[in-house]
Amino acid sequence: MIENQSDKIENKEDALSDQDNTFEDSSSEQVLPDDKNELSSQKTEEINTEELKNSISNNDARLEQLEKEHETLKNQYVRISADFDNFRKRQSRDQDDLKIQLVSKTLTAILPIVDNFERARQQLKPESEEAQALHRSYQGLYKQLVEVLKQQGVSPMRVVGQQFDPSLHEAVLREPSQEFQEDFIIEELQRGYHLEGKVLRHALVKVSMGPGKQNSQEQVEKDKVEVDIDSEVNTSEDV
Repeated sequence: MIENQSDKIENKEDALSDQDNTFEDSSSEQVLPDDKNELSSQKTEEINTEELKNSISNNDARLEQLEKEHETLKNQYVRISADFDNFRKRQSRDQDDLKIQLVSKTLTAILPIVDNFERARQQLKPESEEAQALHRSYQGLYKQLVEVLKQQGVSPMRVVGQQFDPSLHEAVLREPSQEFQEDFIIEELQRGYHLEGKVLRHALVKVSMGPGKQNSQEQVEKDKVEVDIDSEVNTSEDV
């Protein structure tokens, strides 16, 4: 009986000892997973941080590349816009020049008719009433023609008394003049015309050589000197 009780006590003690060991084992098993979770969490945070840094670095590089592309496209746009503006101005200028050339060609063909009108006006001296009526009709036609030329931008040159300018005038004759200084226009032989500030036709003019007496005296003195030289040469040859 006593032995059975002692066996029961030992069995109880063994059971309690087994429970304590089980509790210790379970507690140790609970601690290990927490450490693993902490390590895993730290590694995950490190990985996420590294990925975030890489992502920021990639975004910065992409942004820099996009800024360079934007600057390149902007420069190309500015250059193309400037080229187009220059092309538009050049086209407009070429069209204006072509228009002026066509108008100039047409008006140049009409100017001889205007010259004939002016010559006829200077020569006609109507005496009878019928001739005067015809002259008035003629003057009306001439005024209409001149008005049309004015509307097209044509204006006559005023050259008498002006200094000779080869860009405006064409010298046909040169002669001495007591009234005008040298290289000044004495007479207009054919009228010149402007078209919008440009020369449509050069004026044919007579240009002064300066006072005639002075030039004549200089020529006489020059001839006298040449005669004296010739006489001296002849005398030396005779000797």
